[in-house]
Amino acid sequence: MKEFPDVILWSIPAFILLIVLERVSYVLHRDEDEIGYGGRDTVTSLAMGLGSVGFDILWKVPIVAAYAFLYELTPLRVTDLWYTWPLLLLGQDFFYYWSHRSHHTIRLLWASHVVHHSSQRFNLSTALRQPWTGVTSWLFYIPLILLGVHPAVLAFCQSVNLLYQFWIHTERIDKLPRWYEAVFNTPSHHRVHHAAQGNYLDRNYGGILIVWDRLFGSFEPEVERPVYGLTKNIETYNPFRVAFHEYAAIWRDLRAATSWRARVGHLVNGPGWQVPVLPAGPADRDGRLVGAGHQDPA
Repeated sequence: MKEFPDVILWSIPAFILLIVLERVSYVLHRDEDEIGYGGRDTVTSLAMGLGSVGFDILWKVPIVAAYAFLYELTPLRVTDLWYTWPLLLLGQDFFYYWSHRSHHTIRLLWASHVVHHSSQRFNLSTALRQPWTGVTSWLFYIPLILLGVHPAVLAFCQSVNLLYQFWIHTERIDKLPRWYEAVFNTPSHHRVHHAAQGNYLDRNYGGILIVWDRLFGSFEPEVERPVYGLTKNIETYNPFRVAFHEYAAIWRDLRAATSWRARVGHLVNGPGWQVPVLPAGPADRDGRLVGAGHQDPA
C-alpha cells in the first residue's frame, strides 16, 4: 500500500496566505453588512487549529489501530486506482454527511463539534477553528473499512474533504452559478450552516456535495443575512474554554439530574434538550395534585 501525503499539513502555508489576503481585502473594501475579522477571534481560531493538529496525533493511534483490526477482518478489498477514486470520495462524503448531521443532533457529539461554530464571525480563519476532541467521528466510517477501503485511503479522502471545506468559509464570495450551487457545497450554503437563526439552524451538513442535504431534507438556501455563532454564545476567547465548555455543561446537567433516564437524555438528545415537564393534574379531595408533573421524571 502506497503512502499518501498529509494534505492538510502541506496546505497550512496556503491557508495562512489566503487568510492574510482575505484580511487585506477587508481593509481595502468591506460591504456594510459584512462582519470581517476580529483580532482576538482570529487568534483563537488559529490556536484551536494548531491545538487540533496536536490532539489529532494522539487520537490517531487508537483510531488507526481499530481501523486496521477491522480491515484485517474483512475479506473485501477496494483498490485505489484512478477509476475508483471518484467512488471513494463519494462514499467518504456520504458518511461525512451523516457524521456531521449526528454531531448536530446528539449532544455528546455536539460537545466536540460546537467548537467549530463558536465564532460569531465567518471568514477563512473560522475554517481552522477545529475541535481538540476529534475522536468522535471515526465510528461513522467503519462501513467503508468493512467494505475493504484501506485506512490510509480513507484518511486521504477525509483530508481532501476537509481541504475543500476551507474556501467555503467566507463572506467574500457571493452565490456561484446555479448548476454548481445545485450539486456542490458553496460559501452561500455554508454561511447558512454557520447561522444561528431558527430557519437556518442545523441545515446544510454536506462536505463537498450539497446533494445529500437535498436528498435527506436538510437543505436550506441562503435568503436573509446569516447571524453567526451559537444560539447562546459563550463570549470567550480562551482556547481551553472554547474546546471544553460544552463538556462542562453536560457534566453540570448530569450532576443535577435525578434519574438515569434524564442523564441518558442529556447525552443522546439534541443540544437544546431539557427534561420534559409533565402538566399538572386535577386536585383530589384533599387539595393535592393528582399526576402533578416533575421536572425530572424517573
